[in-house]
Amino acid sequence: MFEWLQAEWPQVLGFVTGAVCVWLAGRRNVWNYPIGIANNVVLFVVFIGAGLYATSALQVVYLLMGLHGWWRWTRGAEQSRAYVVNTPRRAWPWLALAAVAGTAVLVWVLTTFTDSQVAIADAATTAASLVAQYMLNRKWIENWFVWICVDIAFVGLSIAAGLWVIAALYLLFIALCVIGYLSWRQAAVADRETPAVAASARA
Repeated sequence: MFEWLQAEWPQVLGFVTGAVCVWLAGRRNVWNYPIGIANNVVLFVVFIGAGLYATSALQVVYLLMGLHGWWRWTRGAEQSRAYVVNTPRRAWPWLALAAVAGTAVLVWVLTTFTDSQVAIADAATTAASLVAQYMLNRKWIENWFVWICVDIAFVGLSIAAGLWVIAALYLLFIALCVIGYLSWRQAAVADRETPAVAASARA
């Protein structure tokens, strides 16, 4: 057991920090960002060693987006834990376009400059993850649906790369995303009902 931990400690550390990060995000706790940044550093090392180049590069972008999200959750409207909103309808076409365009660009980069054997899957999950992170930073509740789809794909990718601990982590992520969605939906419903209750009390 000790020898296994010595060999797999980066994956184990990635497991722990990743699980804590998603759990905190589900609770709308701003500390998900510094924990998430630590997770990005660990997973960068893990993924680059496994040959998942786009996914490892994604960790660097995650880190930058994590700083952006950290700023928004402490400075913008998102700083309130009660603040949760649906994704604006006008945003969906742009989010889809960003995911498709990002996938196309990353597939070209991976097939041109690396020896990746899973270029399309690596690129698609990377692009979709960035879309999901953008939505999370803005506290758009549907970010959880995107994360669930991404995590399902990452389970397969991690197994293909022999990263069994990381595969287990993404399985846990799926469960945490469901819990996060239910928590955010409850907060959104409570926020919509509050003005109605206040108006009723005044009447």
